Amino acid sequence: MSNDHLHAMRHTAAHVLAAAAERLYPGSKFGVGPVIDNGFFYDISFPEPISEANLGKLEKTMRRIISESHAMIKEEMPIDEAIQFFADKGQVLKVQLLNDLKEKGTTKINPEEAQDIDVDNPGVATIYRTGEFVDLCRGPHVDNIKEIGAFKLWKLAGAYWRGDEKNEQLQRVYGLCFETQEELDAHILMLEEAKKRDHRKLGKELDLFVFSDLVGPGLPLWTPKGTFLRNKLDEFVWELRKNRGYDRVEIPHITKKELYEKSGHWEKFKDDLFKIDTREGHVFAMKPMNCPHHTQIFDRKPHSYREMPQRFANTTMVYRDEQTGELHGLSRVRSITQDDAHVFCRQMQVKEEMLKIWDIIEIFYKGCGFGELNVRLSLHDPEQFDKYLGTPETWQIAEDALRELAKARGVSAVEEIGEAAFYGPKVDFVTKDSIGREWQVATIQLDMNMPERFDLTCVNEDGDKERIVMIHAAIMGSLERFLSNYIEHTAGLFPFWLAPVQVRLATVSQTHKEAASRIHTELVGAGVRAELDDSDEKLGKKIRNAAMEKIPWTIVIGDKEAEGGDFKVNVFGQDEDLVIPAAELVARASKDSKLPM
Repeated sequence: MSNDHLHAMRHTAAHVLAAAAERLYPGSKFGVGPVIDNGFFYDISFPEPISEANLGKLEKTMRRIISESHAMIKEEMPIDEAIQFFADKGQVLKVQLLNDLKEKGTTKINPEEAQDIDVDNPGVATIYRTGEFVDLCRGPHVDNIKEIGAFKLWKLAGAYWRGDEKNEQLQRVYGLCFETQEELDAHILMLEEAKKRDHRKLGKELDLFVFSDLVGPGLPLWTPKGTFLRNKLDEFVWELRKNRGYDRVEIPHITKKELYEKSGHWEKFKDDLFKIDTREGHVFAMKPMNCPHHTQIFDRKPHSYREMPQRFANTTMVYRDEQTGELHGLSRVRSITQDDAHVFCRQMQVKEEMLKIWDIIEIFYKGCGFGELNVRLSLHDPEQFDKYLGTPETWQIAEDALRELAKARGVSAVEEIGEAAFYGPKVDFVTKDSIGREWQVATIQLDMNMPERFDLTCVNEDGDKERIVMIHAAIMGSLERFLSNYIEHTAGLFPFWLAPVQVRLATVSQTHKEAASRIHTELVGAGVRAELDDSDEKLGKKIRNAAMEKIPWTIVIGDKEAEGGDFKVNVFGQDEDLVIPAAELVARASKDSKLPM
């Protein structure tokens, strides 16, 4: 089955869901029902809120409607007539969409609101009939609803209408849809495993981070253990960068809006910024990105070609005014920590510098236990060039440089049109986690437009000013988003070098406290993050507690161990103990604590 047909099948399933809701709950008001990864959803205002217990009844009604074998009948209707048609049906949300369509030529405030005026047929709205149910939609759909494959209603969530918390909160009904029952069953199994690994659940169980209503949604607070994870991962990235000639820089968290006006960010992102009005009448913003600040560090003085490239690294927070309804644990937050770096270099140095960054990315993700990295070239959309800075010629040069880079690296890169940043194309790296989900992780971006806007140059061999280029590089990107993925990838079992607590020593009885304390002191002195549990609790409970915290090594200290015998190390997640001679324990643990470089 083609991806286009699967998309049409899922889109049709969303219509059937709405038809079932109308049949079961007369008076329901319908928002939007788009296709998403692995299925579909529909935002609905029910006469009375439903619960997940109602999903089975909705799904059963969907199957009954599918058995009626309705065709998906497309009709076109003048917009004013369509507005009156949906107003008569009490579908006030559809009327809002149609009024936008009439006045602005599009309903697309959010990505899922995908109805646009046909430029060849203005003033006309497209509707689809599914039996008695009628919906505003451009399609595509399958010809008959009986073509819908295997599906299941999955979950309920809240969603503000059009993503605006000032609007009515609807109920978002999610459904899964696949070609075959086998594919659906496999995906449900994956979702069950993902639920066990949910980073929000594990973050609480492992005491890594917390959210506070007093602080505000989307603003995570990091515990000592969570802060250690962040710092250790950042140390790993920094060591890789330091070995390749980077220098650390630091910048403030606010800036005058003029900086972002010059960079082009203000026009594009002004609605996503936290703004500050000063007493003197200036407008400042909490920084949503770091690159414009770094241009000013580079531009503090003239640079000779002999000083090029200049490599700046900066792990710092940026802030974006995300909609409350779209926040999700660490995956989408308002305070975002970026392991940001920018290389200012000559055109002839681009390939070498980007290959160095590529090395860093591969070493880091291998060290963290991820598998193969797939590569995607995110390019601009020439049909919508007004979305980008610069000229078509500049973009052609930059994109050809990325193609050459992928060729030099010997990889086959998928090209994605329209996925570039507004200032330049990107090399995006994609990996799969341990349960098969794909994540876009690191990125390298080639920017020939920011240096132009800020007039960044170096003095070349002939004594002339030469326009430089800028490379943006993020290894983890957002530390919050990386950790949300990584916690779920590892199920909270971090590799030994990264675990906040690496070794737990558990005494059999009080007579073993002195020997356990001596071993603990030796481990800590060697830089191993070890804890001693010499409480009066029973040994079984001590071992269970260590397992609940997913500590990599648990070592029981009894008579044999106290007398200098071999240590039996209970390695979390393994059936067999690891046996280490007493004389080698500290050295072995210390060696395994080093960064995997």
